[in-house]
Amino acid sequence: MSRRKLSRRQFVAATALSSAALITAPYVRGAHAAGKLSIGFWDHWVPGANKASTDIVNAWAEKEKVEVQIDYIPSQGNKNLLTIAAEAQAKSGHDILAMPTWWPHAQAELLEPMNDVMEGLIKQNGEPNGTVKYLGQSKGKWLAVPASVGSQIKGPCSRIDLMKQHAGIDVKALYPAGAPPKADSWTLETFLKAAEACQKGGVPFGIGLGETSDNVDTAGAIFQSFGAALVDEKGNLTVKTDAVRQALEFYKKLISFLPPDAGAWDDSSNNKWLVSGRGALIMNPPSAWAVAKRDAPQVAEQCWTHGFPAGPKGRYAPYLSYFWGTWSFSKNKEAAKSVLRALSQADAIEKMCVASGGYDLPCYEKLTTLKVWQEEGPPKGTLYHYPNPHNHQTLSIAAAPAPPKIAQQIYTQATLTKMCLRYSKGEAMEKVLAWAEGECEGFMRS
Repeated sequence: MSRRKLSRRQFVAATALSSAALITAPYVRGAHAAGKLSIGFWDHWVPGANKASTDIVNAWAEKEKVEVQIDYIPSQGNKNLLTIAAEAQAKSGHDILAMPTWWPHAQAELLEPMNDVMEGLIKQNGEPNGTVKYLGQSKGKWLAVPASVGSQIKGPCSRIDLMKQHAGIDVKALYPAGAPPKADSWTLETFLKAAEACQKGGVPFGIGLGETSDNVDTAGAIFQSFGAALVDEKGNLTVKTDAVRQALEFYKKLISFLPPDAGAWDDSSNNKWLVSGRGALIMNPPSAWAVAKRDAPQVAEQCWTHGFPAGPKGRYAPYLSYFWGTWSFSKNKEAAKSVLRALSQADAIEKMCVASGGYDLPCYEKLTTLKVWQEEGPPKGTLYHYPNPHNHQTLSIAAAPAPPKIAQQIYTQATLTKMCLRYSKGEAMEKVLAWAEGECEGFMRS
């Protein structure tokens, strides 16, 4: 058998051609044909919740013969946001990266379109809610795939006993387990009277006015209940309106019934307030209740998660969505889309929701009545209304409907809670509005 000896130049050329062929090879199922896939998931608050995601991905990888690396990236210290920014700048990183709320829009130019993935998922799972469409789409393009993991509604979590004792309100009767709400009387006016009664009873509502997400989310829902927005969907300033003035007047009254240090609260403050037993209501997903189950079971047994109070323009609740995005510079886009489809099947979503103890929320209309929310307790049924199974309230996010890149700045700068604090401390209404208008004008220019 004759052998042809390659020169060094010929060897390098042949090697380069082989490497190029491997890099450009399409995603083909087979023994390691799809190569490697790296995923950066959000590191879940709930102990053990990450395992469900890992199991689903590993099962997919075994079937498709793909080597997968998963990194769980915490949101503590904004490590997940720093990772997104660093990978965008370096044009290198994970093939799939978890992105909260505003970040698909913030990185829209660098994300692989997901219309082909979303078309099939919507047929299977039903339409996503309006907030997910607002946060996940741009100019007809799906920027990322909605993730159930990390997505949440920050509705009221009330103490059954304290609300009944001090405010005369039976929250279980307003929001009965297994049945539609009977909450016509649950209005902002009722809410304000209850806040006053509980404050006088020594168990104030635990609603913060700091600059972090939980504080801003509550303010956003209350503003929207008055029809108040600082910027409309076309990007026009709408600060100096009667609706905004009404929202500020409401908040000024509410603040007088809240803990005196509410202006300095962060996202852990309301959790601690509930678990300590010092408050009758907070605005949160079920994480505080879950901690109470472990650390203060006598508190957890009295907790009931339910809908927001209604204002003159409707009943709104904060919905914060996570997404899974794939960079346009990802090395394995087809494999990434394949595993995102696997993670978005109904049975996979249910496994992840169960692992999170009902914390995670899918956005799709056919998946808001999973058994986990009916069966979790104590008390049994406490999470029944958490996923909004009867569409009793409009899910939204603070600063919407402003164009997302403007809304993100209103949200991040906590313009709403700052306005409330300024007015409650005696600053003139028109001066507060002028300050907010100036802030928004700056956001529009940046």
